[in-house]
Formats: sequence, C-alpha cells, structure tokens
Amino acid sequence: MSRMEAAILEIIAAIKAGERALDAAWLDKLVRRHNRAAHDANRRVAKRRLLPYYLGVKRSDPQRWATWEVDAATEEALLRLLKMKPRRTASGVATITVITKPWPCSSDCLYCPNDVRMPKSYLSNEPACQRAERNYFDPYLQVYSRLTALSEMGHVTDKVELIVLGGTWGDYPEEYQTWFVTELFRALNDFGAPAIEGDGPERRDARYRACGATYDKETIAQRTEACQRAVSAGELTYNQAIRELNARAESRDIATWQTATLADLKREHQKNEDAAHRVVGLCIETRPDLIDEGRLRAMRLLGCTKVQMGIQSLDQATLQANRRNVTVEQISHAFSLLRLYGYKIQIHMMVNLLGMTPDADRADYLRLVRDERFLPDEIKLYPCCLVESSRLRAYYERGEWQPYAEDVLVDVLVDDVLATPAYVRISRMIRDISTTDIVAGNKKTNLRQMVEQKVAKSGRPVQEIREREVSLANVDPMSLHMDCVTYHTAVSEERFLQWVTEDNRIAGFCRLSLPLDRGEAMIREVHVYGRVARIHATERGGAQHTGLGKQLVEEACAQARDMGYDAINVISSVGTRNYYRALGFADGDLYQRRVLDEQN
Repeated sequence: MSRMEAAILEIIAAIKAGERALDAAWLDKLVRRHNRAAHDANRRVAKRRLLPYYLGVKRSDPQRWATWEVDAATEEALLRLLKMKPRRTASGVATITVITKPWPCSSDCLYCPNDVRMPKSYLSNEPACQRAERNYFDPYLQVYSRLTALSEMGHVTDKVELIVLGGTWGDYPEEYQTWFVTELFRALNDFGAPAIEGDGPERRDARYRACGATYDKETIAQRTEACQRAVSAGELTYNQAIRELNARAESRDIATWQTATLADLKREHQKNEDAAHRVVGLCIETRPDLIDEGRLRAMRLLGCTKVQMGIQSLDQATLQANRRNVTVEQISHAFSLLRLYGYKIQIHMMVNLLGMTPDADRADYLRLVRDERFLPDEIKLYPCCLVESSRLRAYYERGEWQPYAEDVLVDVLVDDVLATPAYVRISRMIRDISTTDIVAGNKKTNLRQMVEQKVAKSGRPVQEIREREVSLANVDPMSLHMDCVTYHTAVSEERFLQWVTEDNRIAGFCRLSLPLDRGEAMIREVHVYGRVARIHATERGGAQHTGLGKQLVEEACAQARDMGYDAINVISSVGTRNYYRALGFADGDLYQRRVLDEQN
C-alpha cells in the first residue's frame, strides 16, 4: 500500500469515526506524520496531491475505490477537508479567466505595460497570462486546463463564470470574437464527456505545434526579444510590434482556422443548457468609447451578461494627461447603454494616476458612486504602479509622477471602501503583477487585507458587498430577511433586493432595473452566495439551492408589476435558461421575458 493510499484511508476512518477536529491543522499533522517515515522524497505525501489521488483512483480503478467503502456523506466531508483554496468558489460559482491573443490596441495609455508577448496592458508573469501562454492563447485549452486544476483541488465546477480579458474586445475581428466564445462553450461541453468529438485537447495541442507554435517560455522570449527591445527603446510602438509578430508564418497559419459562425456558437449554447458544466455568467472586457448599441447586441448574442469597462478616472484633465483617449461624456453614455441593455457593469478605477492627488482621488471615487450618470455594480480599484515597459517611466524619471507612500495609499482606499454603497462590490484592489515587474508603486500582495484591517479599526459600518458576503459561513435561510435599496441613475430606477442576516451579512441579491422610458423592466443579476452546491443538490450549511434565488425573482416581478410594468426581462446566461423557463420566462432574441399580470 502506498503512503498516499494509507493517508487517504486514515482520513476516511477518522471521518467515519466522527472525529470533530478534522480541519486544516489536523490534516497538516497527518501529512507530516506520514512523511517522517518516508526516506524517499518521491514517496512523500503532499497535501495538494491527496484529492487528485483520491479522485484518480475513483475514476480509473473503481474496484479498488469500492474497497474503501466511501458513502456519500463521507465523501462530502472528505472533499470539503481536502479542497484547496476554498475561496475560489466561495462566491457561489467557479470562476475561469481566459486571455485573448496579443492584438493591436486602439488606445495607448501612459500607464499600460507594453509586453509584446501579451495583449495590451497585461504582463507575461501574471498567473492568468502564464496559463494563456502555456495554452497558445487558445480558449478551449485554457478552459479545459483550468477545469482540470479546479476539479483536482476539489471545487465544484458545474456552475462557471467565464471572464474574458486581454486588451479591448472591440478591437478584435468579429470572426475571432465568435470563434473565441464558441470554443469556451465547447470546452465546457466536452469536459468530462466519455468521448470528445472532433478537436480535443491533445489534437488541438498537436495542431498548434504543427504550425510552429510553442509554449516554451525561453523560446517565446527569444522569438519576441528583438521586438520587445525595440518597443522598450521607443523604436517601435506596441501596435507595430504586434503586427510584425502576427505577420509571421505560424501566426498567419493559426489565424486561418480561428473562425466560427453564429450557427456554430448556437449549437454549443444549446448543448450547454443541459451540460455538466454550465455557463452562469460571461464577462467581456472593453472600453467605454467602443460601446454602442450594435456592439451590445452582438455581445448578447455571444451570451455575454457582464461587461468590464476600463474608465480609470472621471476627471477629464487626468484622462488627457494619461493619454486615455476617452471623454467623461462617452463614459456616461456607456453606463446608460449598458444599464438599458441589462448588463452588469464592472469598472476599473485607478488611484494615483499622473496628475492626481489623494484628495482628488477621493473626490473622483465619490463622483463614481454618487453621480447618477455612473453608479457601477462592481469595481476593480487599483493603485497605479510603474512597470518597466510603460511610457509612464519617463514621467517618473523626471519626477513628474511618484507613487503614494503606503500609508497615504491605504488611507485613500479606506475612505473609498467606506464610501461604497450597499449595491456595489469591490472585486479587487491589486493586479496580479509580479513584484519583479514593478519599478515603483505598491508591491504588497496583501494590500486589501491592510485596508480591511484599518477599516475595521475605524469602527465605521461597511456597506460594500464583498466584505458582507456570507462566503464559506453556514447560513440558516430562516434567519434571513429581504431588504431593498433603491437608487436612481440617469436612465432608470434601480432596486437592489438583498437577503441579509441580522448583522447585515449578505446571502444573495437581485438587481432590478426600472427604465424611466417606461419600457419593460429588467432583472440584471440574481446571485446567491455561499459554498458552491452542485446543480440539483443542496450542500449542508450553504445558501444555494434553498429557494432564495426564486424568491428574489418573484419579489422583483411583484415590484415591477406594482410600478406599472407589463413585462420583465432577464439577462440570463446560457446555463441558466432552464432555471428561468421554470419560473415562467419565455425565450426571446436577446433576453428571456415574462409577462406580468395579476396572477404572476
């Protein structure tokens, strides 16, 4: 018997015996004890390998697994104990981030990195970018490899939010956009299937290699070295370098088969409605100046439900100083269009940009969360930092831009958190940029923790969603009550319906939008927090699959009807269509729709 199997059997026995102290500390002691007797490093027990080992035996050697006599309750406890990085699915879904291939960008901001191995503003040392490069930036391979990793860490992956990053979506050709999203869905539909039809992971990898592509980092660095040196020296622009690299034979060959039709996409959509791994959210990144009604309709046909929009600042002089070629009027118009089309709105905001001061940053953030022209749903709040390849370096060397001192930066972010209303979630506070890439600026990976600690010391109440999420905590649905936060935008009355505990922790919410033009009401988002529960299953102690979402939808319908609306739409994801059909919504071209009458 191997040491891995011995460790697994001991864990199973402890669970069956009802031992109470089965936590991470107990597991660490078990691993150390088993390893003390191991003289061969190759036979040592690794905590991160325990769950893949268990799942591997169950999958490939069912007779041996049967001898372990693991019932459903024991397996549930085992998976919970061995799961790595549980917060990855604590928000209720498994999130998978994918990166588009390097492509010319129609903007050229001072602070953006110019790494020719990556799409504009991204760096090859960022984790998601490393995964993308290892997979030739292929959407299918990126999703497949990430699903494999999450499954081996013990995460439930039947509800997936896809996040498409990498440059500006509107700058890519439409054929590439359609192909990229089609392959995202194809990967989810294929994963775990007994037989993959057509171009599976192995064949696809071979196809890239046959074109001369590689995922070897040293080879890629050698192939791009001359272009990168020229960009860093100012001899080439980023766009010129990318066009030169994309003109090489292997890139041209690959591009010829990176196409798909809307009919191809529709077939994968239909499969995904009942797939084992369903898309419950699709987020696409773009800029406000590339948002118009035609693009928003096209993104809905792809299945998009959320838009990440880089605005960085709402101060026009600051935008101009940082070569951000967008106006505040364009940003305002983009907010209104996104809201009317039902999209969830996540924006990128930066503090410490060239020309800003701490007080100006505070005022800028207050404008974002108080001015009716804006009011996002989610915010990525980043401090500006200097990387080697950005054009901001010249301003730093001349003393025209300096990063805030750490205490000043933290104070600004603390004030921003405390100013954030109850319907807004601050998703992130740092980029995954390696400290070796940062020339000047924040290098603390625990910046958010530092901010949260200072917020807690202030004693002031926090309304921001992320700090109120029930997350991994057990939730008794009977202890919750529904609260409604009403606010007004330039084009709508918004109602944020939330399930909250007595101490204001949030277990779920619904975003109801009531347009001022008296068209039809819109549900822009329904989300229930807690540990991810499998579809058609309820995980003990979690908030999911306990009827909270259905009650939110019914309350939204009732409020819309009471306000005089005859119908309500929902910007549903492909993987949630069946859910809304069961609630009386009928399929339409862009949305699912329910007629509101006295019986509803």
